[in-house]
Amino acid sequence: MRRAPRIRRAAPSRTRPQVVAHRGSSHDTAEHTLAAYVKALDEGAEALECDVRLTADGHLVCVHDRDLRRTASTSGLVSTMNLAELDELDFASWKNPWAEMDDEAPEVDPERGRVLTLRKLLETVADYDRHVEMAIETKHPTRYGGLVERRLVDTLGDFGWDRAGSPARVMSFSLNALTRVKRLAPGLDVVMLIEHAHLWPVLRPMVGDDWIIGPGIEELRDHPGLGRHLVKAAREVHVWTVNTADDLQVCLDLGVGAVISDRPAHMLELLGVSG
Repeated sequence: MRRAPRIRRAAPSRTRPQVVAHRGSSHDTAEHTLAAYVKALDEGAEALECDVRLTADGHLVCVHDRDLRRTASTSGLVSTMNLAELDELDFASWKNPWAEMDDEAPEVDPERGRVLTLRKLLETVADYDRHVEMAIETKHPTRYGGLVERRLVDTLGDFGWDRAGSPARVMSFSLNALTRVKRLAPGLDVVMLIEHAHLWPVLRPMVGDDWIIGPGIEELRDHPGLGRHLVKAAREVHVWTVNTADDLQVCLDLGVGAVISDRPAHMLELLGVSG
């Protein structure tokens, strides 16, 4: 039986990081599909991460790329298509294109491979039999600008999740987007995502003192001073995308608050969390 790599624990005063499923359990299952999120929940993920884009008819859907070539084999743009048009597409087959030729493959519910609306995902989380949090990233630039955040806050409000204590938090690489969220819903937690370490000194004077900071694991590896600065400033840190034991160790050594992973079950196993 394969043994999980040994993980050196964080300091006793620190709790372990929350395990967040990146686009669902997306290492093995097509990202942003209901199947990927149900799998992540079954594996014990404590939070789900998703990207949202706005359709031409005003629906928030869980899709990462602006165009659909990678995940739905079409050159269409999410922002120019209605939800009904997107619902005709297959968002799952790209992950396992030979599945139809496998006689032993389990039957797959086609509904779980279609475009997933944010509302459907929130309903799934709200109805689940344990507490699960949401980390929702708004994608920019987009032709709809601030309408994305307004629609998002309105949707969260339908669940009573647009205020302090909400299980949802909003993430973005866009400072303007998060500033907009805090204006619309001051009680919501926000995560300022950082793609490049050298941007942090520029952003630092402009982000709120209570904002969470979200660097990528590669930036923490390549620029260890970034992690030290964030820890020294007592910032809560959520790291993406953490998929290996070495990645996790970097996060444990820094005492981060959350790890966002394509492999939530693997992270939980490494942390010694039983299913």
